[in-house]
Amino acid sequence: MLCLCSLEKIYTRKAIPICKWFCWKKKGPLAVRACCSGQKFWKDKLQAIIATATSCSKSCYCSQSEAGGKTVRCSNLRLTEIPQDIPNDTRRLYLDFNLLTAVPANAFLQLRQLRELDLSHNELAQLEPEAFKGLAGSLQFLDLSSNKLMTLNPDAFMGVRARANLTHNPWHCDCNLQNVMPRMSLETASLAGIVCQTADPEDAGAQGTPFLLTKDLDLCAVLKKTTDVAMLVTMFGWFTMVISYLVYYVRHNQEDARRHLEYLKSLPSKQGKSEESSTISTVV
Repeated sequence: MLCLCSLEKIYTRKAIPICKWFCWKKKGPLAVRACCSGQKFWKDKLQAIIATATSCSKSCYCSQSEAGGKTVRCSNLRLTEIPQDIPNDTRRLYLDFNLLTAVPANAFLQLRQLRELDLSHNELAQLEPEAFKGLAGSLQFLDLSSNKLMTLNPDAFMGVRARANLTHNPWHCDCNLQNVMPRMSLETASLAGIVCQTADPEDAGAQGTPFLLTKDLDLCAVLKKTTDVAMLVTMFGWFTMVISYLVYYVRHNQEDARRHLEYLKSLPSKQGKSEESSTISTVV
């Protein structure tokens, strides 16, 4: 069966083999007429197929559905950087099983429709500030599992409130992470995936346990004690300086007072001599 598609003047040459393939796939006069008669419905279908085939990141696989939108799969490609040519209308992006070590600032700024982002099974050790900027209004799920993350930077998420998978990372639980937690905008249930591989201090009992589920855990206690000791030392230093100044001030004033007293004691003797001289003069 041949398909003499009349869309040749409307679309590029890429439309012709697509049209022929579609007609052969459907097999039947009705499908041939529907495909080749230039009806608007099938024009829209062909436009969607052509757009999907021509608008995709290099080396990645793209698919599209009416319900789910565009999905871009860049999995297991040994990528060391996030591709810059990801289509703007992408809704699901899979970058798992690659060699990514960091997520730079504004990496997904143009993907305003992105709902799901999979960055699992990489070498991620750093999320730079504003890494997920532009995704606060759309992102629903973020997978950062099986990476090398040890701590979190709230400035990287820029208000993203997505559900996240943070499991299987070598989290280092310390006072810094404890202070960061209240500032995280991710769903609270997602933060339960942070299991401490190491902790500071080591005897805090946090290793091997979910950070948020460990009761009465205060990793800032040692730091607070250190801060208190430092404050006491500082206060003692200031107190010593004040006492030293007071002692110096008192001694200095005592010396001035002694000199002034001696001066005053010397005044009556001089006055007596002057009175004696004036008496002698009067007698004479």
